[in-house]
Formats: sequence, C-alpha cells, structure tokens
Amino acid sequence: MKALLITGPVGVGKTTVAGAVGARLVEAKVPHAVIDLDRLSACWPAPADDPFHLELQLRNLQAVVRNYVDAGVHRIVLAGVVESRADRERYAEVVGAKLNVCRLKADLSVIHRRLAARHHDETGLRWHLNRAEELEMLFSATWIEDFVVSADQPVAEVAQDVISWWLAAERS
Repeated sequence: MKALLITGPVGVGKTTVAGAVGARLVEAKVPHAVIDLDRLSACWPAPADDPFHLELQLRNLQAVVRNYVDAGVHRIVLAGVVESRADRERYAEVVGAKLNVCRLKADLSVIHRRLAARHHDETGLRWHLNRAEELEMLFSATWIEDFVVSADQPVAEVAQDVISWWLAAERS
C-alpha cells in the first residue's frame, strides 16, 4: 500500500485537493480511499493535554485504514495538519505504509480570502486566520514535507501537480 498526506495551514485547500486527487485515482481505476483527518477527530470537548484530538485521530485512523485495506484499497490519501516530524512518523506507523507528505502553500492573502468565505462569525474567523499564520510560520521553520505544491492555482492543476510529485517520489 502507498500513502500520501496532504498538509498545510488551515484554508489552503487540503481537503479539496485530496478530493481532486481521489477523483483522478477513480479515473485511473486505482483502488483508494481519501480521508479527511479532521473528520476522524471531530468531537467536543478536547482534553486539555490534546487540544486537537491527535490521539483520538490516530486511533480512528488506524481502524479506518485497516478497514479500507481489507476492502481492497491500494492507496490512501490523507488531508490534515501535521505539525512535526515526530507526528509525521506516527501517521506513517498507524497507516502501515511509506508516507509521502505534500505541503500545499498559498499566499496568506489567498488563505484569508478563503477563510473569510467559510467563517462568518468574527471570533471563528479570527481564530482560523491566526492559526493559518501560526502554521505557516511553523512549516517554514520545520521541514515536514517531501515536496511543496502551490495552491494558488486552480484545484485541478494543484491535484495534477500533487500526483506528479507523488509518483516521482515513489520512483526515487
């Protein structure tokens, strides 16, 4: 099995691009699953020592991947935020496959525009804007990814770039 994790700051288009990569895999008749990591940890409240439910997410991911593999999936496409090399290794261990990581990058003005369209309450918007900037600084300081793809272009082009990089990474 082969796995790809698409990461980047909130609002960059991780889930949208993962869906587009999945659509390309359908066209190519490649058995796969697309998993939005946020959906695997969407519950409230979060424990004080795990504010983003990483531990719950990893437990759920392990079970979901096992079910998909049993169903015949050959590739897993994940969309979510990975903040450290240690977390990257934990995801790879849970998935049980070599994990290629693609970071999507977009100009912060583009991310702000996307988040403003999604979050209509001022408090939520402000939190997401701050989080996007925090994550962009983190990604700039920490090398987590195997490759970076610009998400300032149309989704179909971003998905094609991601697939091209992923296939090239698999060959090396």
